[in-house]
Amino acid sequence: MSRRAGILEFAILGLLRESPMHGYELRKRLNTSLGVFRAFSYGTLYPCLKTLVVNGWLIEEPGSAPEDVVAASLTGRRAKIVYRLTAEGKEHFEELLSQTGPDAYEDEHFAARFAFFGQTSRDVRMRVLEGRRGRLEERLEKMGASLARTRERLDDYTLELQRHGMESVEREVRWLNELIESERAGRDLKGAVSGDPDSQDTTSGAPGGLPRSREDDSRTGPSDDTAT
Repeated sequence: MSRRAGILEFAILGLLRESPMHGYELRKRLNTSLGVFRAFSYGTLYPCLKTLVVNGWLIEEPGSAPEDVVAASLTGRRAKIVYRLTAEGKEHFEELLSQTGPDAYEDEHFAARFAFFGQTSRDVRMRVLEGRRGRLEERLEKMGASLARTRERLDDYTLELQRHGMESVEREVRWLNELIESERAGRDLKGAVSGDPDSQDTTSGAPGGLPRSREDDSRTGPSDDTAT
């Protein structure tokens, strides 16, 4: 399985853990809630759904919403298929959620992992945040070394582009520092899980469609400035 396919599988399982959905709704949630999936198409989504069904992590059910039933009766077509997470699928998602290896620090995978931090325990959140920060600090060091070597050969516009890239990474490092400080101080962001994710209700959605738990506090969520 490619890394990108693995990210899509993770996101599908996470969204369906919140509630069952049919394919169109799932695709819309992926597009609006997780920017990394804006380029995904039905041609990519449905093969992944079929694979998850074959693996026993999802089941297909006919849609029971009134509009689905009416549409099916009028057109003579079967009702839309709704995908539901199985117990095995939930267990598999929890296993994926607990992983903190190097893949979790990469740009696209980190964005997906962060979107589901509301379902992730604090110790796992800390490891992912610290790993991501370390990865970006390595990137900054390489970018700085490269800029020092090539500065004299670059025109002003290319030089500004390089500086802009470094500033974007520096901003994310500062943002990560703030998040890590909050985690260490025991201050959960809105919707964060402080203990066992299984003990939390994750059926309600946060603004923008991201899944979250009911546990709220007065602190607002992180800024959207996560450019890499």
